[in-house]
Amino acid sequence: MVEKVAADAVESLGEKTTLELLDRAVAGMGGQSRAGQHEMAKHVTRAIETGEHLLVQAGTGTGKSLAYLIPLIAHSMDSDKPTLVSTATLALQTQIVGRDLPRLLETINPALERPVNVALVKGRANYVCRQKLEGGFPSEEPSEGQLFSLGEDTSVPHFAASMGGPQSQLGKEVVRLREWAEKTTTGDRDELMPGVTDRAWRQVSVTSMECLGAQKCPLAEECFSELARSRAGEADVVVTNHAMLAVSAFEGLAVLPEYDVVVVDEAHELQDRVTGAVSGQLSVAMVHAAASSARKHTAITVDALNAAADRLDMAIAGVPNGLLPSGLNDEQLDCLDQLREATRAALSDSKTDSSNAVDGGRQLARSRLMLILELCERMLAAKENREVVWFSRNSTFDPQQGYSQPDETAPALINIAPLSVAGRLREGLFAGHTVVLTSATLAIGSAFEPAAGGLGLIGDGAPSWTGIDVGSPFDYPKQGVLYVAKHLPKPGRGTSPEALDELEDLIRASGGGALCLFSSRRAAEEAADAMRLRLDVSILCQGESTMAALVKQFADEPDTCLFGTMSLWQGVDVPGGSCRLVVIDRIPFPRPDDPLMTARSRAVAQSGGNGFMAVSATHAAIRLAQGAGRLIRSTGDKGVVAVLDSRLSTERYGGFLRAALPPFWATTDKTVVRGVLERLGPSKAS
Repeated sequence: MVEKVAADAVESLGEKTTLELLDRAVAGMGGQSRAGQHEMAKHVTRAIETGEHLLVQAGTGTGKSLAYLIPLIAHSMDSDKPTLVSTATLALQTQIVGRDLPRLLETINPALERPVNVALVKGRANYVCRQKLEGGFPSEEPSEGQLFSLGEDTSVPHFAASMGGPQSQLGKEVVRLREWAEKTTTGDRDELMPGVTDRAWRQVSVTSMECLGAQKCPLAEECFSELARSRAGEADVVVTNHAMLAVSAFEGLAVLPEYDVVVVDEAHELQDRVTGAVSGQLSVAMVHAAASSARKHTAITVDALNAAADRLDMAIAGVPNGLLPSGLNDEQLDCLDQLREATRAALSDSKTDSSNAVDGGRQLARSRLMLILELCERMLAAKENREVVWFSRNSTFDPQQGYSQPDETAPALINIAPLSVAGRLREGLFAGHTVVLTSATLAIGSAFEPAAGGLGLIGDGAPSWTGIDVGSPFDYPKQGVLYVAKHLPKPGRGTSPEALDELEDLIRASGGGALCLFSSRRAAEEAADAMRLRLDVSILCQGESTMAALVKQFADEPDTCLFGTMSLWQGVDVPGGSCRLVVIDRIPFPRPDDPLMTARSRAVAQSGGNGFMAVSATHAAIRLAQGAGRLIRSTGDKGVVAVLDSRLSTERYGGFLRAALPPFWATTDKTVVRGVLERLGPSKAS
C-alpha cells in the first residue's frame, strides 16, 4: 500500500542544502523555480536519508533531472560510494551526460566543497576493442542468432544500423573507425560522428562474453571499457542504462561499481528493459556456427555437437510460432539435454592452457559454447524457475509490400524469458540500495501499485516504499483537448477507410503540424501513402531518413506531418506550434500473440486476478500516456490529442486507460475539435 509522506514542520539540513543548490542551479541556468521540482527534490533527499524506496511521477516540464541530480550530488559529497543514474534510452543518457550535468555543475560547483566527478558506463560492445584492432581476434561475421551480448544496450538501435551497403562501403567505414580509434580518448561509439553500420562496428568491438578479460588481455591497461569502469569506481555520479543495471542485479557481475543510491529515470521502461536484457534465444544455426568456430580455433572434435544440433533440428521442425503453455515436449527436452552434454564436453576439450592464454579465436569459440550451455540449462529448468518458452521465426523484408513479415519457412528459434522479474529485482536491486524510480508516466490515476507490483515492491517480504505525484507545470485542461472518435468502428486488421477519412479531416483542419502515432510500421506507411494522395501538406514517415533528421524537419516546418511507430511514441520533444495535433491510431495493447504477455496474463488469472487488466490494459495505459505526452511540451503549447480508437469511450476499460492520461479537456464532438484545430492552424502557430 502506498504510504504518504507527511510534510515536516522543519526542513532537514539535507533538504535545506538541496533546495538552496536547486534554486542556485535554476537561476544560473536561466530558468524558473517550479513547485513540483522543489517537492520532488525534497522527497528524493528524504528517500536518500531514510533509505526508503521512492516512486515519483513528475509530469513533462517539471524539471525532474535537476530535482534528482542535485540530491544525488549532495549525497555523493559525503558518501564513499558512487551514486547511480540509470536510463532506458541512449538519448536520455546522452542528454544527462552531455547537457544536463555539465550545465548544472557549472552553476553549483562554486557552492560545493569539491568538484564532482561524473562517469558514464555502457556495455562492453559500445567501446572499441584495442586487442581486436591489433588482430587479437579473428575477423568473423556472426551468423543469424549468433550475436552474443551481455549488458549491451541494444534496445535503441543506432541510426546507421539499417544502412547496410556494399563491401567497399564497409571497408571505408572500418578504415574510418581505425583512424578514429587512434584519436579518441573514450572509444565510445556514440562519440563517432557520423555513425557507422552495426556490421562495421562489429569489426572493432567485442561483447562481454567474447572479451579476453583484464587478467588475460595484453592490452587491458589501455582498454577503453576497463578505463570507463575504473573511472566509474572513482566517480561521484555514474550514469548507466537499464540493461547494465539488469546484468548487475540478475547476474551479480561487477559491471557497475558498488553503489548505495540509484535513480531509475524512464522507470516505466524498467520491467521491459530488464526482461529484454535477460531473455535468451537458441537456434540450430547458432549451434552449428559455434561448432564450426570451436573446430577452427581449438582443433577439437565437434561431431557430437553437430549431431545434437541435427537431432534438435528434427525435433523442432515445423513447430508453429507462439507460446508453449506446457513447455517443451519430452523429445525436445531430451534433445536439449543431449546438446547440453555435448557442449559441456566441447568446453572441457577446449580449455585454455598457458600457451594460448591470449588466443582471441579460442575465447570467441568458448564464449559461444558457454552461451549455448547456459541456454540449454535454462530451458531444461524453465518450469522450476518459472520461465516462459516460445518458438518464433525471423521476419523477411517483402520489397513489393515494403515491410517485413514473419517467414513461416524459416528455421524455428527457441526463446526463453522470465515470467516475472519482480523477485530478482527485489533481491538484486532493492535489497541493499536506496532506489528512486521516476517517470512522467508511472501511475495510473493516483495508483502506483501496477508499476510497483511488476518491479517487486508488492507482496510478502516486499520492502517499504512511497509513491508521490508532483504534478506538472502545465494547465492541461486549458492547453489541450482529448478527442476520442467514438463514432468510428472498432479497429480491426489494418486501418479502416473510416479511420483514414477521419485522419484526413483532422490534418486538413489543423493545416498540418500533426504527429501521427501508429501501432505498426505497416499502418504508418499505408496511412502516409494515403494522406500524400489526399492532402497538400508535407508527410514524413519513419524509415525514410534518420530519426533525428525527421524530427528536426518536423520541428522546423509548422505545416509538416510526421508518421511513425513506437520510437516516436516516446522519443519526440517538439515544443511550439509545429506539433499541435497528436493522432493515435489505436489503443497500444500488446499483440494478442505476444508470448510473454500472454503467459503473464494467464499467471495473473490463475492466481485469481484479472490478467487482461493487470497486464494488457496496464501496458496500454502507460504507452497511451507516453504518446499523448508528445503534445504539451511547454507552457505555451496548445493542441489536440485525437484517438481514432472508439474503444477508449465505449469499452468498460476506457476509464482505466483515460486515468493514465494528462487531464485534457475531453470531447467526442468532431465539430468542436475541427474548430479548435482551425484556430491553431499554421498561421497562428507560435
